[in-house]
Amino acid sequence: MIRDDITIYFVRHGETDWNAERRYQGQRDIPLNDTGRAQARRNGASLACLMPALASFDFVASPLGRAVETMQIVRQELGLERDVFTRDDRLRELSYGAWEGRLASDLAAEDPGYARRHLDPLGFRPPDGESYADLMRRTGAWLDEVQRDTVVVSHGGVSRALRAEILGLDGAALLSLDVPQDRVLVLRRSSVAWL
Repeated sequence: MIRDDITIYFVRHGETDWNAERRYQGQRDIPLNDTGRAQARRNGASLACLMPALASFDFVASPLGRAVETMQIVRQELGLERDVFTRDDRLRELSYGAWEGRLASDLAAEDPGYARRHLDPLGFRPPDGESYADLMRRTGAWLDEVQRDTVVVSHGGVSRALRAEILGLDGAALLSLDVPQDRVLVLRRSSVAWL
């Protein structure tokens, strides 16, 4: 669990073509598109209100390219060196296994398991993929190790998992959480807010 004295500023990576198409990305390494780069710049500008406090923050990103590029753009907007941040594998997106690369609309029509995911939102696993419970274990382990205020760039599923952990949400509530790519989420021990 996050310590009382810690604040995490969470940025979801900018848009990719697969996001725009509503195609499951999961752990596939899909690059940002121009809209995504503009979102990253906007999120960096939003974080500028924290200067000069940011000098004492940790910066960490998922190792997937779309998160790395978003962090580089955010840091550039802040006037910081683009590549001075940590990459942590525990912040990778949820693996959607065999669903990765597929359109949500196609899965609804072609895969009977797709409709069952809402019956057990935490425990359901797509074929060869991860469950949200799996994701929460790995992101929770990361959260337990955060030692100071941190800027994180990661993914929509990670954003949901961290909020579910902090707020004690059940699976149905977790799936209904909004995951915008153009806003900064502020996470504290018992609250979440948008910057």
